[in-house]
Amino acid sequence: MSNWFDINHGKSNKPVIIIWFLFIVFALMIIAKLLWLQVVEKKDLTQKAHRMRQDKAVSYVMRGEILDRNGIKLVANKTVFDVYVDPRCFEEDQTPHSIASMLAPILGKSVSDLEKELADSKYTVIIAKNVEKETVEQLRKLKLKSLDIRKKSARVYPQGTLAAHILGYVNVEADISAGIEKTAQDDLKKLPEYEYIETTPDGNVIYDFNTNPAIASKPLKGEDITLTIDSAVQHIAEVELNKMIKETKADKGSVVVMNPKNGEILAFVVLPSYNPPSYKKLPPQLIKNWALSDVYSPGSVFKMLTVSSAMELGYIHPNSLISDTGKITIQGSTIKNYDYNRHPNPGMINLEYLFEHSSNVGSVNIALMMKPEEFYNMLKKFGIGSKTNVDLPGESPGLLPHWTRWQKLDQANIGFGYSVNVTPIQLASAVSAIANNGVRVTPHIIKYSSQEEYDKHVISTQVLSPQTAQAITSLLTQSIAKSKAVAGKIPNYTVAGKTGTSNRPNANGIGYNRHEVYTTFAGFFPASDPEILVVVFVDNPKSGVDWGSTIAGPVFNEIAVQISRIMDIKPDKKEPEEIESERNS
Repeated sequence: MSNWFDINHGKSNKPVIIIWFLFIVFALMIIAKLLWLQVVEKKDLTQKAHRMRQDKAVSYVMRGEILDRNGIKLVANKTVFDVYVDPRCFEEDQTPHSIASMLAPILGKSVSDLEKELADSKYTVIIAKNVEKETVEQLRKLKLKSLDIRKKSARVYPQGTLAAHILGYVNVEADISAGIEKTAQDDLKKLPEYEYIETTPDGNVIYDFNTNPAIASKPLKGEDITLTIDSAVQHIAEVELNKMIKETKADKGSVVVMNPKNGEILAFVVLPSYNPPSYKKLPPQLIKNWALSDVYSPGSVFKMLTVSSAMELGYIHPNSLISDTGKITIQGSTIKNYDYNRHPNPGMINLEYLFEHSSNVGSVNIALMMKPEEFYNMLKKFGIGSKTNVDLPGESPGLLPHWTRWQKLDQANIGFGYSVNVTPIQLASAVSAIANNGVRVTPHIIKYSSQEEYDKHVISTQVLSPQTAQAITSLLTQSIAKSKAVAGKIPNYTVAGKTGTSNRPNANGIGYNRHEVYTTFAGFFPASDPEILVVVFVDNPKSGVDWGSTIAGPVFNEIAVQISRIMDIKPDKKEPEEIESERNS
């Protein structure tokens, strides 16, 4: 008979007592913990489980779509899946080779490569990304415990490469984005108020009596963004610019189409283009929006700003005569007109002649009339040397040296578009001030939904008086009408504009390469009441006769003609018989 004490030996069995005591205490603790969890904390734990399943549902969120001004989808979403395998969940008869043999044919992968991935990992490993639904259905039929399939959203581009540099790309996992995807990411990710839905780890909805089927079947999505871009105008501009780039074997090109009255950008072309989903495989120089970040010397197109500045400051008027000696030497450097050999000494010229024949010497003499500080301040009003604040990332402010660093030669060079650097969007913004009765409106690509948002992002700046703007417009219109060049001549419309041709800098940054040029045309129409402004820039064409009037000008013409049709712009050009009738009346 046993007892707590051994009678024969007279010794206490204390170790057994201690063990029994500890066992009873441990059992009581477990019972108490179970009672606590099931009674006291039951409600909180149940809610926590709900939240975990709800958080799983919320983790599958689609970004808002990006639409053009007419509601056409430029960026949308699709559901894809990432596939994971956890080797720790292999069943007894399963090996990396057997699992790989089942998965590889479905995923289109090599059995040996997949086997190596599984064998080299002790923990969960991702074996496929962005898998389509049809493939996932095949994988689920295998009923592998080690398989984990996670649903996510991916971006799709219904219009292909259209406006790729403007739309940009996004990598949600790496938190990398560009273009509108970056500018508007807060709104694109912003979720509306939603009703929580519980899901399984695979993302399937857990239905109960309180589940709303309509909400359960509709994924969470951020706010949609509407752009000012018109897909038709964007397409026209891309096609016409691409034709010229191919024809002249140019390096690249850009087109900006905007409404000068409100700053809305209807098209922003950057070529060569790219396919946004493939951005990881492409060189950085291809996916970069260089039309926003890179600068160039605009050349003669800049004469519009020089003449406008001097007229606004009162140094010249619409009927002024300017001395043009064909060439001029300043601080040891000689500046010539491009047609010096044909017109060595034009003499006293008017402003219409200056624009028509693109007189360098005439522009230099006008630039030197102004005090450096005055000229500088006028150019700053035009936005030169400053960001336009267009709603796209990566914009350069261009380059305008402060007037205190100008020498006489610098001021002379700036007068005809050298010693100053701009971007295509910056040039478009500056010229829009002339087209819009002297008011420059912030160019923008997002169509803001409220007046508050519009006022926050879009600012109007009075650059010129309406009288100066109208006088410059008239001079530009007359110069195009009288010019022998085709640039700016389109049926039924008067066009105000100017060409520009400038030499590219040498690779070492010292001096200019006479065999490589930038060509530009900036113009707006109808000149009597401008609705459309177009800036065309073509970099390094190699066709032999490379001028703004022969390269960029024809692209402007083609774009303008097609835009006028699709936008039903009212013609303003009068036929000769109409003009004669007005004279006789």
